[in-house]
Order: sequence, then structure tokens, then C-alpha cells
Amino acid sequence: MSIDSSLKSNAALASHRNVLKRDERIQRLIEDEKFDPESDDPLGLVKVANRRVRAGKKSVKKDEEGIEGAEGVEGEALPAAG
Repeated sequence: MSIDSSLKSNAALASHRNVLKRDERIQRLIEDEKFDPESDDPLGLVKVANRRVRAGKKSVKKDEEGIEGAEGVEGEALPAAG
């Protein structure tokens, strides 16, 4: 028997959100030194980008012949790229 979708764990609730709450936006603006809590109005705040950064896959560089990690023989010059 499966669990109802409304009973998900707390980890699902902590997922990435595109929209920040007002206090989260104020904290982000204070960190960026774009908001002064003493003098600025907390209403009508500017938009704050909340983008998730994903790590990309590392690509393995190949030489011209397509062999990974190929090294030249000592005394022999590798062909110039170009």
C-alpha cells in the first residue's frame, strides 16, 4: 500500500522554491548591502533572484585522435592544435 501524496516527508517541503517570503528577501538584500533595515521600507521590495545552482558534469578532454589521456613518447612532439 502506498502513502498518500499529502503525507510526504519534511524533506519534500524543504525543496527549492523560486519565490521567497518577505523576510527571506530582506535577509538576502541585507547580505548584498542593498537594503538598510533602519531607513528602507519593507513594503515594495525589489525582486530577488533565487536560482538553484546545479553542478555540471565534468567532461574529459580528448586529444585529436580521440584517445583519452594520451601522452606523447619522450622526444616526440605532439601535433599542434589548429
